Amino acid sequence: MTAPALIALAHGSRDPRSAATITALTEKVACMRPDLRVEPAFLDLSEPGLDEVVDRLVAEGHGEIVVVPLLLTEAYHAKVDVPEAVAAAAERHEGVRIVATKVLGIENTFLNVLDRRLREALREHRVRELDALVLAGAGSSDPVANALIARAARAWGSHHKLPTIAAFASSAPPAAGEAVRAHRADGRRHIAVGVLMLAPGFLPDRVKELSYEAGAVAVAEPLGVCDEVAETILARYAVGAVDLVPLEAMFA
Repeated sequence: MTAPALIALAHGSRDPRSAATITALTEKVACMRPDLRVEPAFLDLSEPGLDEVVDRLVAEGHGEIVVVPLLLTEAYHAKVDVPEAVAAAAERHEGVRIVATKVLGIENTFLNVLDRRLREALREHRVRELDALVLAGAGSSDPVANALIARAARAWGSHHKLPTIAAFASSAPPAAGEAVRAHRADGRRHIAVGVLMLAPGFLPDRVKELSYEAGAVAVAEPLGVCDEVAETILARYAVGAVDLVPLEAMFA
């Protein structure tokens, strides 16, 4: 029996670096599980779209598909855009079973990736001392989603025993520059910024610009292509694949 295909569904961006990063991340997942058919897709702004990928997989004979949303919080895209897109794709292909999993979320292992990206930025800027951190997420109109970023910031700061402020690239205060200035108002002068986003693009670039303008000594790159995110994609896929198994088959 062929395993369900895996579609890694990202939001999409006009910045080609974003799609290239998601594609490379998907390729890493495929290398980890060469027995699976793994494809990237995008909700908007990048190609290929979800419909195109589903059509291709169905044409190749795949009757079961697991869609893993590459989102770090359960905000609007997770609650509305993804379910609507998956439902529309399923309606177009009678008899094909398509299920969407939980979003990636913010796993504890992602903090290890933040550390690596930050060390890379510190080496690049020859920074040897830090006295404060900022953790910047994308931001959302959903306060629950923003609270998850704030919780991750507290965990990251606690690990490093440094004061840490959560910041947001859009939709919610404080912006990264405001967070850096808040630290400076408290007498901190060696402030680094981590970026809790998956791929480069407009929002990470904005975080970097505002942070350096406010006096940050280093700004890390987004999580990008890494084992930790790829493993989380496969973990979400595994749950989704089980959801596709009929109950009678599970207890046969």
